[in-house]
Order: sequence, then C-alpha cells, then structure tokens
Amino acid sequence: MIDTIKQLEWRYAVKKFDGNRVLDDYKLDVLKQGFNLTATSYGLQPISLVIIQNKHLQEQLVSHSFDQHQVAQASHVLVICIQNEVDDAYIANYFKQVKKVRGTSDTILDPFKAAVVDSFSKKDVKEIKEWSKNQAYLAMGNLLTLCAIEEIDACPMEGFQSNAYDDLLDLNAKGLTSVLVMPVGYRAKDDVFASFKKVRKDIKQSIIEILD
Repeated sequence: MIDTIKQLEWRYAVKKFDGNRVLDDYKLDVLKQGFNLTATSYGLQPISLVIIQNKHLQEQLVSHSFDQHQVAQASHVLVICIQNEVDDAYIANYFKQVKKVRGTSDTILDPFKAAVVDSFSKKDVKEIKEWSKNQAYLAMGNLLTLCAIEEIDACPMEGFQSNAYDDLLDLNAKGLTSVLVMPVGYRAKDDVFASFKKVRKDIKQSIIEILD
C-alpha cells in the first residue's frame, strides 16, 4: 500500500533535473489521465495541457522562464493553459458531451445549461479569466500529488513570460493562454535541495477543527 504522506514528504520543487533520464510512456499517460480527471467548476474544463519533449525548444524557453534551467533539463515540460473564450458555444458543447456520455435528456439538461449560460453572461472577460486560472491551479495541485505518488519529480512555476511562451508554442492560434509551467522528470543526484527538510507551520496552526 502506498504511504501517501510519505510520498508527499518525498516531493519537493526540484532545482536540478537529471537531463539523461526520461519519463516512460506509462508515467506520462498517468499525468495525462490525471490532468483530464481534475475537478473543475461546473465540470467545464476551461484548461488544456501542452506537453513538450523537445530539447531545442526547451532551451529556448529558459530565457522566458527567468533563467530557470529546470525547463531545459527536464524530461518533459508541462504548460497548463486556459481557454481564451468560455462563451455560449463552449458551454453548449460541454452539455452535448454530458448528454453523449450519460444519456441525460434535454428536459433535465436544458435548465442547467441555461443557468450556466446566464451565470457567465454576467461575468466580464477579466472575471472569466480569473475563474479559468483558478481551475488551472486545481490541475497543478492534482498533478503535483500524482507526481509524488508516482515518484515523478516536478517543479511548479509561476515565474515565466506568458506572452513569449504563447508565441513560441503558437497558443493563440489554438485559442489558449499559458498560465502555469511544470517541468517534470527525475531529480539530479547532486541537487542539494532534495535533502532539505520541509518548512511548514505546525499542523495545529494550519488546521482548524470544528467538532461536535
């Protein structure tokens, strides 16, 4: 049985990857499936995952990642993106998928669809973008936990130039904007950060229990 807490203690934000080690297809598939199974608000999944395994491109991305060389060293670089538009058509497509997968009738689905469309019609572009970003953070948290369980090393990053990534990866043409980056692979043996103890609040300071 997996000791989940032990695995979470094993995880850290890798500062140096072993550039010679590559994730196998099984590990990569776990990350793909895990990303796709991430919980999102309304189930709308306004997020996409771009997976890069191209050393030349990874090296180009270093200068747009504030010289964080993990991007070049890693086996793969995961770029979590949000949809540029979550409009009526996008919402309608989601409900079509619900009907296809579950066989739910329009009589039941239409009121829910109308409520979601109405909710988003009251949000401006900035609000929808912030809502979408929140879903991206849910996905990153899910991926980090999966990485810990599967002993895949990772380094979550907010520090990168989104516009430059978007240009290099041609994300605008795909209707996407990059919001988070996560190099994954295996830690280098000489990454001294691997031996550092985690610094966290005492659990009594971070957990509030309301009991009967």
